[in-house]
Amino acid sequence: MKKQYGYVLIAYITMQLSSILGIPLFYHAAVNWFNQSSDQAEAVVPGYWLIFSFSITLLVVWLILRKSEASTRLEREAPMSVLFSALWAIAGIFMAFFAQAIAINIERLLGIEMGSENTETIVRIIDSVPLAMIVAAVIGPILEEIVFRKIIFGALYQRFSFILSALISSVIFAFAHFEPEHVLLYSAMGFTFAFLYVKTKRIIVPIIAHVSMNSLVVLMQSIFREDIERMIEEAERIQGFIGGLFI
Repeated sequence: MKKQYGYVLIAYITMQLSSILGIPLFYHAAVNWFNQSSDQAEAVVPGYWLIFSFSITLLVVWLILRKSEASTRLEREAPMSVLFSALWAIAGIFMAFFAQAIAINIERLLGIEMGSENTETIVRIIDSVPLAMIVAAVIGPILEEIVFRKIIFGALYQRFSFILSALISSVIFAFAHFEPEHVLLYSAMGFTFAFLYVKTKRIIVPIIAHVSMNSLVVLMQSIFREDIERMIEEAERIQGFIGGLFI
C-alpha cells in the first residue's frame, strides 16, 4: 500500500476518534461564546461536529488523493465505459437493497432484533441539525467507499481472490459501524459495493450506489418516519391477529 493511502487511513481513523475532544470543545464554544443553554448545546453540538469533522476529512482526503498515481490492480485495469458504468451504478442501488433485505431476514431467523442504533442516532441528530443529513447521505458514503473499497479492498485484492478480499474488507466495514450484532447486514452491503468496484473498475460506481441508498434511507427515516412506524404497527397487529386465529 502506498503512503498516500496510509495517510488517508490515518485521517479517517483520526476523524472517528476526534469526537472525544471535538464535541466538548464545540459544547464549550456553544455555551460560552454563542450563549446557548446547556440543553440546546447538547442537542445541536453532535450534529455540527459531525458536519465539521466529516467535511474537513473529505477535503483532506481529496488533497491527498488528487495527484495520486494508480498503484493497485484495479486502478491499473481499463475501466468500463461511462454508459455501462452508469447502468451498473443504478443497478447497484437495487442490488444493495436486495442484499440488505436478505441479510435482515437471516438476522431475523437468528433472533437478532431489527433496527439500527446508528440509524436512530443519525435520525436524532438530523432532527436537531437538518444540515447533518448531507453527512449521512453523501459525505459519509464517499469516505467509506474510498477507505473500505478503494484502499482496503483494493490492497487485499492485490494478493487474494475477490471473495476473500471482499469478505475481509466487508467485515472490517461492518465492525467499523460499531454494531457487531449487525455484522451480516453491513457485510452484505460491503460485499455488493466491492462487486460493483471490481465489475466496473470505477470507484465512482459504488460511491453512487452507496450515496443513493443512504439518501433514500435517510429521507424515509427523517421525513416519512411517522408513516413507517404506523405501517409497522399495523402490520404487527395484523400478524398478531392472524397468528391468534391458529392458536
